[in-house]
Amino acid sequence: MNSPRRSEDYKQRIAASFDQRSHYDDDYTRHRAIRLVRFAELAPGARVLDLATGTGIAAFAAAQDVGTDGAVLGVDISPGMLAQAREKLRRRSTPAVTFLEDDADQLDFPAASFDALLCSSSLMWFSDIPGALGKWYRWLVPGGTVAFSCYSESSFTLPIQIEVAAAFGHCLPNCNEQLGTRARCVSLLRGAGFGAIEFEAEDLGDFISTRDAKRHWPQDGNWVSPQGNPLAGLPVERLNELRAAYETRIDELAVDDQILQGIDILYVRAKK
Repeated sequence: MNSPRRSEDYKQRIAASFDQRSHYDDDYTRHRAIRLVRFAELAPGARVLDLATGTGIAAFAAAQDVGTDGAVLGVDISPGMLAQAREKLRRRSTPAVTFLEDDADQLDFPAASFDALLCSSSLMWFSDIPGALGKWYRWLVPGGTVAFSCYSESSFTLPIQIEVAAAFGHCLPNCNEQLGTRARCVSLLRGAGFGAIEFEAEDLGDFISTRDAKRHWPQDGNWVSPQGNPLAGLPVERLNELRAAYETRIDELAVDDQILQGIDILYVRAKK
């Protein structure tokens, strides 16, 4: 169980990491969010909660589906992300969408407040995933839909980073571990009371340059994970040693200055 102080430190670091992403929207981020919304099959007039809304990609897509009789509330902990979302809202003037800056772990709503709940590629950042799903179940109307997306443990360059750190005696937690398989998702959802669980899978992996891959090493040892940061407090010399070993490993795996980055994503839908 995370201590309150450790949890607060983590929340500040996750917010700061997303605040820095001033050019967040691209073909990849739009694709994964919009595909999740389409998979959710939102009904016209639905009341939708979009948690970890970021720049509002899923929220605006959901607004198209629910129409003028529906409503979409997008919530995020990052003021930088929400600034981009609100600028979109100012330009588009979409009355069905509103945004709220808040910690999704601390939110509470009356029972049966929403017809659908979305969370695009962000549930793994929640401090208490079973607890979050339990609250989501309560917030949904009977027959309501929850839809989220998540990644396999082997996605991105995480396995390489974890392998390198382990060679130096540091056990880095994989943020995708709790949700990394269909079986784990089913177990968590059933534990919260959900049924009628369905999946779609997609491989979004591609080759990236070794330069980009090397940038994935956590800046100043800032390993962002709800399970903690074993690199925190290490001497600069040790952090530099780890980074150098990671960059060497990337070069060893590269072909023509490129490396294959796997991205295996699951889209998950369930009913209350």
